[in-house]
This record gives sequence, C-alpha cells and structure tokens, in this order.
Amino acid sequence: MSDDIEDVLHAVGPRLRALRRTRGLTLAEVAGTTGVSESTLSRLESGQRRASLELLLPLARAYRVPLDDLVGAPRTGDPRVHLAPIHRHGMTFVPLSRRPGGMQAYKMLIPGSDRPPEPAHQTHDGHEWLYVLHGKLRLVLGEHDLVLPAGEAAEFDTTLPHWLGSADGKAVELLILFGQHGERAHLRARATRG
Repeated sequence: MSDDIEDVLHAVGPRLRALRRTRGLTLAEVAGTTGVSESTLSRLESGQRRASLELLLPLARAYRVPLDDLVGAPRTGDPRVHLAPIHRHGMTFVPLSRRPGGMQAYKMLIPGSDRPPEPAHQTHDGHEWLYVLHGKLRLVLGEHDLVLPAGEAAEFDTTLPHWLGSADGKAVELLILFGQHGERAHLRARATRG
C-alpha cells in the first residue's frame, strides 16, 4: 500500500473524533444513531481499528457529511466552481473564477430599492469589463452618467472615479471581468478572413 493511502487511513480516526466532539456528541449517542458499538467507535477514533466502508457509511449519514470528508479524500474530477458570495456596499459578488491573480470573473447582483442610493464614487487599481444580464444598470463614470440595459457592455479603467447602481430601482444582474493589474478583456467584434 502506498504511503499516501496509509497516511489517509491513519488520519481517519482523529478526523472522526474531532467531528464527534465538534458536534458535541458522546460515543454512546453516536453508537445509538449508527448501530456501531461504542468500543468499535473508540477503536476507530484511536486508530486501533482500520476504517471500512461498512463502518464509515453510517457515520457519514449520522454526521451528515460526504464520505470523502470523513476520509479526507482529495477532490478529484469535480469541474464545478464552488461559489462563496461576497457582500460589499449592499451588493453581492459571486466569484466565477478561482485563480489567484490575473483576470477575475464575478456575477454581481445589485438589489432593488425604493430609494436609489446617491452615487458614491470609488477608485482602485485595475481594469473592468461588465455585461448587463438583467435590469438597467446606472454607471457613473467620471463626468458621464450612463444607463445600460440588458445586453449592453462597458469597459473602463478603475482608477477613474466610478459607481454602479440600479437605474430604475429594480434589481440588476451583471457579469464582471476584473483585472487588478490593468489586464483587459480582449473582444473580437467580427471574424477575420484568412
């Protein structure tokens, strides 16, 4: 057996103990829920008994965690980006990319409001490209006050004072590509003939 597999198997016991303690459960409570004896659970947690599928499945069910989390299996073959929304300035940003540095992609949600907020300009390093998916976006960019309906896009240097909000008080959804170091989105308007 490879050292990697052996390391994973040795880590199962401490992981089970930590999970049980985090949940505030006793061995007796887990035994009652899973049907696995207290002595077996104790030996699993201390590493005196090797974990098997027959033992781990009821534990995963009882703790309501994926089996992979019990054994600490590395994520493999999952093409999904696990999204964790960021809330700033009353808006929600959902990251669509996970690569550190370089160009970042976000879905941005601006909630509807009975009273539109007063624009509060901001500046920061970078370059932004946005595309309105739904609603009407008010983009205040320097001296310009623009309304972009769904299907329109804008591109600007973020060192220019700017503000984004709803143009009509209704919710707005948009996609944003942001390059912190001034990277720009390169768009091809029409195909070239070769």
